[in-house]
Amino acid sequence: MKYWLMKSEPDDISIDDLRDSANHTMSWQGIRNYQARNFIRDEISTGDSVLFYHSSCKVPGVVGIASVINQPQLDVSAFDPQSRYFDPKSDLNKPRWWQVDIQFTKKLNQIVSLQQLKSDPALQNMVLVTKGARLSVQPVTALEFEHIVKLSQTAE
Repeated sequence: MKYWLMKSEPDDISIDDLRDSANHTMSWQGIRNYQARNFIRDEISTGDSVLFYHSSCKVPGVVGIASVINQPQLDVSAFDPQSRYFDPKSDLNKPRWWQVDIQFTKKLNQIVSLQQLKSDPALQNMVLVTKGARLSVQPVTALEFEHIVKLSQTAE
């Protein structure tokens, strides 16, 4: 099993939206960054754990946990002209964009803020706190994942 952090703006998709969706599940689609796409296409697998992160909001941070419930598949939004994620250069024979479905596991007791993550010595090598790291899908180590979950029980 691998561990991931997936970012979403809460005005777009929040942890509550995931929790309240049908079967507590939604497709993680619309990723239009090649490095994030490569993580989805090449490394994410069914059963992987996800830290759900709210970005571009008053207090950005980790707010919940989800799990990956299927193998990567074509991002169907790339082929839908009505979708805001439509990509006219997408080709079914040479797919560019991929998605996975994630399922709500739990909402954290308290948010673990970006400020807290950045100031924690145990997380200094985490991709999220690396200067210039802006990926919406990024790897997290098992130790980082466990540490963040513990922090959520005692967060500021």
